[in-house]
Amino acid sequence: MSWTPDSWRSFPAAQAPAYPNAGALSRVEQRLRASPPLTKAVDTLHLRALLAKVAAGRGFIVQGGDCAESFAEFGADKVRMTFNLLLQMGAMIGARGDQEVIHLARIAGQFAKPRSSPDETVEGVTWPSYRGDAVNGPAFDEKSRVPDPKRLLAAHRQAQVTIELLAAYSAASYADLPAIRRAAHARLGLRAPGGSDRPVATFTSHEALLLNYEEALTRFDQASESWLATSGHMIWLGDRTRQLDGAHVEFARGVGNAIGIKCGPSLAADDMLRLIERIDPENRPGRLVLIGRFGADKVAEHLPGLMRATRREGRHAIWSIDPMHGNTQSVGSLKTRLLSRITAEIGTFFDVAQAERVHPGGVHLEMTGADVTECLGGSLPTHEEDLPRRYLTHCDPRLNEGQAIDVAAMIAERMASGAQRSSDAA
Repeated sequence: MSWTPDSWRSFPAAQAPAYPNAGALSRVEQRLRASPPLTKAVDTLHLRALLAKVAAGRGFIVQGGDCAESFAEFGADKVRMTFNLLLQMGAMIGARGDQEVIHLARIAGQFAKPRSSPDETVEGVTWPSYRGDAVNGPAFDEKSRVPDPKRLLAAHRQAQVTIELLAAYSAASYADLPAIRRAAHARLGLRAPGGSDRPVATFTSHEALLLNYEEALTRFDQASESWLATSGHMIWLGDRTRQLDGAHVEFARGVGNAIGIKCGPSLAADDMLRLIERIDPENRPGRLVLIGRFGADKVAEHLPGLMRATRREGRHAIWSIDPMHGNTQSVGSLKTRLLSRITAEIGTFFDVAQAERVHPGGVHLEMTGADVTECLGGSLPTHEEDLPRRYLTHCDPRLNEGQAIDVAAMIAERMASGAQRSSDAA
């Protein structure tokens, strides 16, 4: 395979920030190349092995975290809340399904977001769109909005601290797991679990949007004889960066990490199969995660044909569902999402997977353990008048802890009913 970490530079790069100073960007890239890797090769390969179990129908991915990480809101408590929420959700889903749960956080790298327009105009004034803290700032002024490559160094430092915190929390998690598992079983009306607990591994993931950053943190692993993106254990391509002849696909095809591909309504089955062939020509279990993001009104129309195509071609790619991005709407000046539409899309995902004889392999959520009021609904409902109370996101609305637990409970019940139908059929 003719590939190098910088071969993407010969391809058109969508969503690339327009840095005004090429020399400053080059100096930042050099500093990042000299920095230690953020993730260990053994952990990245361990995730690939776990995802191979999911591809074989013996696991489920719980992937979630902030829409976009913030420099200003960062702290150990925030990392701990995300970690604990993933543990709670994993315990609930694991209680109902005889499958291994893989905890995959949107964290330690989710500092940038694609935008539908490169610019934003307010009252006749135009500045570059806010693209996440690794690119520019949210304040609407020239100093904040001009892309600054030094922000990549700040993102790297925060990611390093985040990964160290996650490792510490994971090592100590066995002390909290009995209580978490008991609470999960009680929520589902099940008897208290038996057995022993062991620390839970939590892996990191983010959208590989900023290729200068990704290239600089790519290292060759002698043991596996492969290039690995050490910016995170898994990276994904978004709906706006999965062009077959684009720079992001070129970069992703050469690294040995697990790769996600967001699949929206605009993706035709033939184009999806070409993407799969380009990124995973050897059809390796655990290599690819196809993340559907259609919206509750469109998932039944678009998902069956895509799932049918992967099954027909014998592809080992995992199917997961992102029920957030297709279900965004506005209430006044604020964007929000309805929990009822989120769960509806998840429910259709399970229905289609069963009909197409495909394993429903995971869920991908924008969520936080904080007490935010950004999405509507839930067992402790947030109403429209509550939205401004704690609307903290700089980008898209996130589920709060209670809403995320509601989603986990719904998935647990669907997995249990699916297992029961399989048992009855046998």
